Amino acid sequence: MTGKNKKIFSILIKAAIVIFAFWFIYHKLVANKNLSDFQNLLSNIPKPEIIIIIGFVFLLMFVNWFLEAGKWKMLMRNIESISFYRAIESVFCGLTLAIFTPNRLGEYGGRVFFLSPKRRIVGIVAMTVGNIGQLVLTNVFGAIAACFFIHKFIPIDDLVFAAVVILAAGFCLFFIIFYLNIKWLNGILLSIKFTRKYKKFYSILGRYRKKELLKIILFCFARYFVFSSQYFILFVWLIPGLHYGDIVMMTCLLFLIQSALPSLDLFDVGIRSITAVELFKHVTNQHVAVIACTASIWFINIIIPAIFGTYFVFKLNIFGNPKAN
Repeated sequence: MTGKNKKIFSILIKAAIVIFAFWFIYHKLVANKNLSDFQNLLSNIPKPEIIIIIGFVFLLMFVNWFLEAGKWKMLMRNIESISFYRAIESVFCGLTLAIFTPNRLGEYGGRVFFLSPKRRIVGIVAMTVGNIGQLVLTNVFGAIAACFFIHKFIPIDDLVFAAVVILAAGFCLFFIIFYLNIKWLNGILLSIKFTRKYKKFYSILGRYRKKELLKIILFCFARYFVFSSQYFILFVWLIPGLHYGDIVMMTCLLFLIQSALPSLDLFDVGIRSITAVELFKHVTNQHVAVIACTASIWFINIIIPAIFGTYFVFKLNIFGNPKAN
């Protein structure tokens, strides 16, 4: 394929991604009654208060994804040096591709196509390390929340509950130890004859030292705190009377269950809403408010960044041409 044909084909692919993304977003928003419920909940609240609260939650969205960009930059430090702005571009572009791909797989493509071709597969491995760090925190805090949930809402024998707590502690320790020793995965893959020939792609796992992994997981913790805060703020604001501890517990459980379910970002709002209602019904009967809060955070954290990301799609370096960016 000639350079001119590559350029035309690249433009067509990028245009198709953007059109497809907007089509998906439009149809999902039109069909989303939950966002209308959210508007109805706000109808009797003074506008200045709405602007301050929603504006702050909106600002936290940027903090969340800028933290992710910082984490991505750090993950790439031993692979390919990228600027913070370049990291932001790739993160938002990845969010656009994630909305119409199962389990956010498009997010990988959206990021690694900002890298040079020979480092893209290694970039996928690096991104996986970051995702594992986020998953570790989701599982750890989720397991702790599950223990509190069982203790408070499920009548079981004390001995059985003690066994559950021990199991949860073992579960948490496993994830923490595995993450801090991610190089073990490199050793396991090297011991398998079939995967040994691909070691040039995953050998990067052996380069991550505990100190660096701790820095990465600090980014993960900051992100977890930020998007947990978004839920906390909206639930305290729109459902007065909820105990703060219950909101934190249910939110951590929501993240845990959500991480275990296969999903598509655009249809994930339905899964989130149903899960949130099933959890929060133990502490409130305001199901519409629960669904509306969940849907609004989905819109702020997923849809709006995906729309921003369509601009960066046109900066994708699909064929590895250094002049393409």
